[in-house]
Amino acid sequence: MSFSFQAAFEARSDLKKYQEDALALFALQLRFQIEDIDIVATSSLTGKLTGGDDKKCDLIYVDKDRGYIIVIQTYVSLKDKLAAKSNKASDLNTAAAWLLNSPINDLPEGLQPSAEEVRSTLGSGNVKFLQFWYVHNLPESANVKAELHMVEQTINNSLRTRFPNIEVENVSAIEVGQETIDEWYRALEAPILITEKFRIPISGGYTISNSDWESFVTAVPIAWFRNIVRNYRENLFSANVRGYLGSKASSNNINNGIKETAKNDPSHFWVYNNGITALVSNFQEREVENSEYGEINKAKELEITGISIVNGAQTTGAVGSLVELIDDIAMVQVRFVKCSNIKTIRKIIEYNNRQNTVEVSDFRSNDPIQRRLRQEFEEIPDSMYYGGRRGGHEDVIRRQPNLLPSDTVAQALAAFHQEPVIAYNNKSDIWAVDTIYSNYFSEQTSAGHIVFVYSLLRSIEAKKRRLVDKNKTNSLSEAEHKQLDFFQRRGPHILLTSAIAKCLDTFLGKPVPNPFRVSFGLHTSPQKAEEIWEPVVEITIPFCKQLLPAVKKSLNNADEAKEAIDNFKNMVESAKEYHTSRFEEFAKEVQIDL
Repeated sequence: MSFSFQAAFEARSDLKKYQEDALALFALQLRFQIEDIDIVATSSLTGKLTGGDDKKCDLIYVDKDRGYIIVIQTYVSLKDKLAAKSNKASDLNTAAAWLLNSPINDLPEGLQPSAEEVRSTLGSGNVKFLQFWYVHNLPESANVKAELHMVEQTINNSLRTRFPNIEVENVSAIEVGQETIDEWYRALEAPILITEKFRIPISGGYTISNSDWESFVTAVPIAWFRNIVRNYRENLFSANVRGYLGSKASSNNINNGIKETAKNDPSHFWVYNNGITALVSNFQEREVENSEYGEINKAKELEITGISIVNGAQTTGAVGSLVELIDDIAMVQVRFVKCSNIKTIRKIIEYNNRQNTVEVSDFRSNDPIQRRLRQEFEEIPDSMYYGGRRGGHEDVIRRQPNLLPSDTVAQALAAFHQEPVIAYNNKSDIWAVDTIYSNYFSEQTSAGHIVFVYSLLRSIEAKKRRLVDKNKTNSLSEAEHKQLDFFQRRGPHILLTSAIAKCLDTFLGKPVPNPFRVSFGLHTSPQKAEEIWEPVVEITIPFCKQLLPAVKKSLNNADEAKEAIDNFKNMVESAKEYHTSRFEEFAKEVQIDL
């Protein structure tokens, strides 16, 4: 059987370097529309690529901004089979037990920072998703799903034992095989996955239309949505960037409030709720005849073809999770929208989800600084910068090779300008908090400087990959083993970016009063800039031992990071006489604008 995602996955040459982990990264990128999957791989792939003991955790993805923790076990079969090995699914029991329960010191050293980060993030109480995925390239099966039900029990038992006072809204173990990956892919390509016809009782409504879209606005019994959610589940939310998040019994949980209103105050549901927007393939209002007590009455209904919730996933998900039947007087406002223009559809999805799914960087995209930077990038060869905006679905599925992702640019700027803890832990704050944003994006920030700092971060990531590849041939020196150990920590690429930036005056042989003025000029591409940084990274990486204390657990202490960076700089300074000629070659490429 052929699946839609397969051709797109095989065309992703940028993922081939990750070998059997490529499919897991592709699935993760589809599910959460991650723009820069390379920086996720750098921080999330565990010891398997480095030959370490990963305790069945091939990838541990922690997104503190969104409240997601995803743990992945991957299996890639070289032969066509009817199903994936179910024992590989049961390995996630091992992963859950080690990651959530085992004493940190009993874990393999390379896994300790990941476990520390998972536990501290759970302890914060801000985690919405804790999911364990079994990702594979075969058909999905009942046997695997049965094993994953056992994994869910293990996870929940571990949470009750380790975090008795913490509630996570969505705890699950899921099989991500051919069918699921294809659904996620098709949801980006064609948002409406449900194609059946439905008839909905209505009391009236009105149509609004434009050149490439038409909408019918009406009120619908919330009970109708309860039934459709229970029948179609996740497919109903295929056009929504974020699906239903679940609910917990607390006064500040919106979804729990929705359920309570539907059960206990149905007559006010319409006025308390913002309503639902749904994409449909077609709609038609019609009159129907009802026979009751011998009398024939005319009523109205709306026939729709296909449906996907664009906005209102929390409303529909909350009522769909109710066991109790809902009184028919509970109504909700709905906009059914049909549109054949794919670009307009993408905008409908984007703008209807601004309150909870579009990244905070999007709201900076129209400020004067970002507009100016986009214009400046037109002069930079082989580069693409959206200036705060995330790329569209095309960038997620078929990565644009010259794209400088907005979040990665922000992280690189913060790291280069000596705030590695903010860069690693608070990337959304860089965009959301005015005082932080203005530290890195101001009149001083230029496209050339962005290329300068961004390419340093990429050069460091490339160094890690070279060490990984060399390790596979068992040809690492003792010093290189220590470097690889450093890269197994959480946030080392960010910290090393800060440390190398701190040594800029040593490389250039003179003070740099304003680092924002430093660049490789306006005609150096990001790829070329990465190559210019490579000798500097190679010279300084042996001093990474000085940085270990700051990433021993995770990169989260600014004072420890500053002390480690200062020690790193002292070591580089003491060795500069041995590398004078290479530093001079680097300095020739650097421009400092007045």
